[in-house]
Amino acid sequence: MSPTGQSHSQPWQKIRGARPVRRGRGSFVWTVLAAGALLGCSHGPAPLVLASTTSTEDSGLFDELLPAFEAAEPGYEVRLVAVGSGQALRLGERGDADVLLVHSPAAEAEFMRAGHGEERRPVMYNEFVIVGPPADPASIRGRDPVAAFRTIAGARAHFVSRGDDSGTHQKELALWKRAGVAPAGAAWYTDVGQGMGETLGVAAERGAYTLTDLATFLFLKQLRGLTVLVAGDSALFNPYSVIVVRHAEHPAGARAFARWITSPAGQQLIRSYGRRAFGRPLFTPSARRD
Repeated sequence: MSPTGQSHSQPWQKIRGARPVRRGRGSFVWTVLAAGALLGCSHGPAPLVLASTTSTEDSGLFDELLPAFEAAEPGYEVRLVAVGSGQALRLGERGDADVLLVHSPAAEAEFMRAGHGEERRPVMYNEFVIVGPPADPASIRGRDPVAAFRTIAGARAHFVSRGDDSGTHQKELALWKRAGVAPAGAAWYTDVGQGMGETLGVAAERGAYTLTDLATFLFLKQLRGLTVLVAGDSALFNPYSVIVVRHAEHPAGARAFARWITSPAGQQLIRSYGRRAFGRPLFTPSARRD
């Protein structure tokens, strides 16, 4: 049970035979379909399960990418599972997802070494930032991220952690380790076990610090109780990769998605996303040309 009183069990643990239904930004209700309707029907596009990060969903990026992919590849219907990168990788390991879009480089490399991935390609990047209340009670503004974390701990300033084994959570843990701080169990440290949008909401409500990807923070404009305090450091680099799962149930679709998102068309959509609303792209495309 998380400190917020919500269970960490997830409704996506049995994904095959479920369909995501949008109920507002960043949330899905899974409705069970009849097995025969899912597996036995020969009509319509094939379901393609994409497990990805809550940051890419909470930033609104998939609202642009998925319709464009389905228009380019009408034989497939994407069923998005937005979870932390660690959870997405475990879905791939179990064969419960066909293709992954994740941002946890060390865990991705281990996934590939273990033989769970057929192919891994770079897709895009942005940066992590440390956000907090504008008054900045711990005085971290402009510091490097390791010094900022050490200062937050020294001041016993409230910090909210995703605590969900996501790429963001893994980056946060790496920064605490570099700072020589073990925050788990401290009164000033709250582990919510939630996605990026929910974690930012808790931090805003409590006037706390947290680590977030910049895209999600900019997209959630209603979080007026937080501001960016630490940014622009190489330690905050945040790369995303697409992975085709070995033994995927729909391998042709998984390869098609990986091919499309790294194609000039997919990369251009990534390059342009955010310019109209924020005057800047929220992600930078990084696919290599063969």
